[in-house]
Amino acid sequence: MPPAGAGARKARSLRALLTPRRLLTLVAFLLLLAPPFYLAPFWLQTGLFAMAAVVASLGLNLLVGTAGQLSLGHAFFMAVGAYGYAWLADDTHQVGMQRLVGGSLPTLLAFPAAVLLAGAAGALFSPLSGRLRGMYLGVATLALVFIGHHVMLNAETFTGGYNGRPVPPMEIFGLSLSDADDGLSVLGVPFGALERLWFFGLAVVVVACLAARNLLHGRPGRALGGLRDSEVAAAVMGVPATRSRAAVFTVSSMYAGAAGALLALAFQRVVPDYFGLLLSMDLLAMIVIGGLGSVSGAVLGAVFVSMLPQLLSYYAGALPLVVAAGSTDSGVAAGDAARYLYGAALVAVLIFAPGGLAGLTARLRRRRQTRPAQTTPSSTSAGGPAGGSTLKEHTP
Repeated sequence: MPPAGAGARKARSLRALLTPRRLLTLVAFLLLLAPPFYLAPFWLQTGLFAMAAVVASLGLNLLVGTAGQLSLGHAFFMAVGAYGYAWLADDTHQVGMQRLVGGSLPTLLAFPAAVLLAGAAGALFSPLSGRLRGMYLGVATLALVFIGHHVMLNAETFTGGYNGRPVPPMEIFGLSLSDADDGLSVLGVPFGALERLWFFGLAVVVVACLAARNLLHGRPGRALGGLRDSEVAAAVMGVPATRSRAAVFTVSSMYAGAAGALLALAFQRVVPDYFGLLLSMDLLAMIVIGGLGSVSGAVLGAVFVSMLPQLLSYYAGALPLVVAAGSTDSGVAAGDAARYLYGAALVAVLIFAPGGLAGLTARLRRRRQTRPAQTTPSSTSAGGPAGGSTLKEHTP
């Protein structure tokens, strides 16, 4: 027979494991398995864009929110991941008068190779990222965006130039994540490219979230947080400032590369114009609105900022003053309206909720937990124990 109290200990350990936060995360993950069976292609593609934004914002949040380093060049590393995957996975072929060079790697190897390629680009920049801080690093990374755009336009053999290049679909153990005519259906639902790619993107997001969470709550995260708060105190504790900053910049670049490769798979074509300064600014808005230094904040901010333009474009006909892209009607274009809205959200967050959406939800949760304790009547009154008067001391 098990010893006395073993069942109670198991129950306590199970309760400690299945916390409300973890249960909510598990329920959200299970709900995210359902969209391919119910949603139209537009919503699936919008969700894939949001997944790519989540991965990119997680990496940028490690750099900005945890390490306190400003980067305006995250779009460059996303371009390295996107073009790296398209180049490594494609074959060398001719498109009209243009010859495109490819690496002919299996797509399942090309994806992590593209991530490593973006990390290598970040490591090459790490001598600067390890020594520069604040706005100086921001200006230096800003140059990467313009240099990268110039390379994407002129290295036509690798990038396809202004028109970009097609992206080979991912293939996993013989299953092509494309609109292949293989008759694949699950529970009576035909599975095309978006349905198949949805689960791959969800797996990438889960791995990225778990890795970011482990980094934040482990020794590297504590070291980077100490370095952000006080470089002198961190140096006294033995944290190498230059090496730590260079390492987190490289890891952040790898996150951006994974996001770029996933975005390329969702778009099925990569073009230079997407990876511009506006994308870097959008990523900064995501982590500020969501909450700096928080995994959940990066996810919330990325979903909000990336999905808002898509929603406004979809419902442009039903919204006042908003017109669809290319429309000749008077009004504000859906993309511009989205930037106005999340710009206003950014200002509101900075003024009323400096911790972002994640900090706001944490504050509401703490307030809800402390409310019963505040409303419970005190066990003692001003005169002594509740329920009667205090005994007077006998004085002679």
